[in-house]
Amino acid sequence: MTDPGAATDGVRRLDVGRGNLVAVAVDPVRGAALVTAAGALVVGPDEVAGTVAALETDTRPRWLWWSNATAATLVDIGVRVATCWDIAAVHRLLVGGWAATPDLVWAEVHDLDIGAMPSTGPLDLFSQAAQDLGDDGDPDEPVRPDGYLRPDWVSGGWSNEPDRIVRWAALTLTVAAAQDQRLARLADPARARATARSESAAELLCAELAADGLPVHRAAMEAVIGGFVGPRPRASGDADAERRRRDNEVLRHVPADPPFDLRSPGQVKSLLRRVGIEVPDTRAWRLEGLRDAHPVIEPLLAWRKAERVETTYGYRWLDEHVGPDDRLRGEWSGSDGAAGRMTASAGLHNLPADLRPGIVAEPGHVFVRADLGQIEPRVLAVVSGDGALAEASREDDLYALVAQQLDVDRPTAKVAMLGAMYGQTSGRGAEVQHGLRTAYPVAMRYLEDADRSGQGGRAIRTYGGRLIRFGSMNTTAMSEREARGRAGAMGRYGRNAMVQGAAAELFKVWAATVRARAAPLDARIVLCLHDELLVHAPAERGDDVAALVLDALAEAAHRWAPGRPVRFVADIRTITCWADAKD
Repeated sequence: MTDPGAATDGVRRLDVGRGNLVAVAVDPVRGAALVTAAGALVVGPDEVAGTVAALETDTRPRWLWWSNATAATLVDIGVRVATCWDIAAVHRLLVGGWAATPDLVWAEVHDLDIGAMPSTGPLDLFSQAAQDLGDDGDPDEPVRPDGYLRPDWVSGGWSNEPDRIVRWAALTLTVAAAQDQRLARLADPARARATARSESAAELLCAELAADGLPVHRAAMEAVIGGFVGPRPRASGDADAERRRRDNEVLRHVPADPPFDLRSPGQVKSLLRRVGIEVPDTRAWRLEGLRDAHPVIEPLLAWRKAERVETTYGYRWLDEHVGPDDRLRGEWSGSDGAAGRMTASAGLHNLPADLRPGIVAEPGHVFVRADLGQIEPRVLAVVSGDGALAEASREDDLYALVAQQLDVDRPTAKVAMLGAMYGQTSGRGAEVQHGLRTAYPVAMRYLEDADRSGQGGRAIRTYGGRLIRFGSMNTTAMSEREARGRAGAMGRYGRNAMVQGAAAELFKVWAATVRARAAPLDARIVLCLHDELLVHAPAERGDDVAALVLDALAEAAHRWAPGRPVRFVADIRTITCWADAKD
């Protein structure tokens, strides 16, 4: 058992003030090291939870670690902290991309040649010998004479003994200081530092999301899956028989000879051609517009949906990812490595709406579901500084006001506004974008600048400071048409990344605020889906949590964009089943 008194005595020796950095490295077997600029404390595995909790209660420091793997370890032993500085998250912000291993981060902040980093893969006799020939330093030192981190430390050797754990934690103090210096060199250091803190908070949330899981009503989910793919197979041939039955529902509408394989897009195109329908591809949205063209379209669309459920979200998915406690779990990351949106595995970020009836709050609980409304143009108003667009954001329905200004209907105004952010160059939306340039010249110019940067392959930074890289474009092997197409695609990505990246930054500030404010009400976020939060709360606290989530949005917007007169809105509902959130 942990001795709370001993933990408190050790904490006092660290001399930590509120918000100070405390570096921590944890090994579940050997214990942990807590390191500050003033000293270090080593605790055994049974003392980690009590020591961290005591320090969190007494002073609430900002915890410092290499990645959210440390946060996950703390959550596993029952400790949840308020704030942190996540080295990997800040690296992704500063450098872009997703890779953020300790050796890479260390090399980056010390301006070492990334290409010359020693391998951190498994060492055989030959690679070990080659490595030893070039390294005559002390293997008990984490840093080699050439300045790189030792591969064996990076691969787990840091936890071999208590002294190594202390040194490993202490290294993060050096890295955090170097990262802060880099943030200070950005165009808006205060904003960039705020983004670094919110990105780190998002990684805390990710560790908790992975541990808590999303509540699932197993019987309801099985019924939904069964409605698409049939009953759960009981014998070896049942699944094949059900698959043939679904295929036949489509194939009976076309000539039997030759047979068509519905799982081959090329053969589906041939099938459609056989009945007089010519399409460039078989995407669902394209087929949706052909429902009346032939009787085969409707069953083909139903088949596609059933096939996706069976192959991605069928009974095997349910068995693999939903635990005995009826919680769906996957791995979470605060950044997708592109514009910085949160992402998850196990289908949590792509769950079809048809499966939402299986997502049900636990007995005595509710979901508070909050979905940001018209987030893209409102974010654009902030990041571009367009006063006219900021004024339009005061309306509940921004698109209706835009439609009035452009003298078009609301659907066209929405398509035009979104098209400007996605680089649409054709269709009715594109036709009215001249009106957008007149009504919102600052916002449109902001998007056009991002487009030009993308086409030129020049890196850009989002409102919060995230680096977006485009990479080099070698046009020598391309035709002129291919080069134009490639440049156009990069330009469209530039437009989109500047808006979506900033929207992701706002979303994470909002989620972090809700996480902090909802904890005293015994409510927890259980899903972050693009611009949507799902909070699991005791039923008697549902209304309080709903009000809290709305207040948190106003607070987050003020913290994210102080002084910017842009209004953000959210559709907030208290429900027991996720499917009930549908309009």
